[in-house]
Amino acid sequence: MTNVLLIIFAMSLIYLSIANRLMSYVKILAFQGILLFGVSFIELGEMNPLNLAFILFETIVFKTIAVPLFLKYVIQRNEITREAEPFVPHFISLIVVTTIVVVTFLLSNTIEDVQLNKVYFVAALSALFTGLYIIGTRKKILTHVMGFLVIENGVFILSLAVGNEMPMLLNTGILLDLFITVLLLGIFVNKIGDVLKDVDVDQLRKLKD
Repeated sequence: MTNVLLIIFAMSLIYLSIANRLMSYVKILAFQGILLFGVSFIELGEMNPLNLAFILFETIVFKTIAVPLFLKYVIQRNEITREAEPFVPHFISLIVVTTIVVVTFLLSNTIEDVQLNKVYFVAALSALFTGLYIIGTRKKILTHVMGFLVIENGVFILSLAVGNEMPMLLNTGILLDLFITVLLLGIFVNKIGDVLKDVDVDQLRKLKD
């Protein structure tokens, strides 16, 4: 069941590459949060109940509810246009992200380690590289924030691969990292939005000291 959820997660990355509306990005991030909640619940069953409860709470509340609602608020608060406005056509993005998933799958087959869960490896690396691709090919600053969140999901999947042996301190670090990233970038987007209603990367070039 865990593998099925991670495969669906990888498929959501492909859909993310061709999404045009900002709210589609928000919905995909919320959906990924639900998938990660399911993976955490199934994979970490042997973990200490307190640690497990903390991770599940972090996943369902933070990734699935709080962050998507915050991003929706930023979109409405700053009257950001709905389109993600990529630098490259959606068809090219579809090919690139699909290639990322396929290449990471082929790469996982070259690693001869019985302790390596290949599905985790593929999903995590695909999320990392897809997040970087989104950051590099989208105009709006808000989509860059979402790209960072996709990368964070990839890091979270990597941590789940060794979750039963991982102390709670590492999970706290992940939560703190997520919170600080969204908080700082959210403040940044709000401040930019007060000046530039479109929150477009191109317009930053017009700013002068």
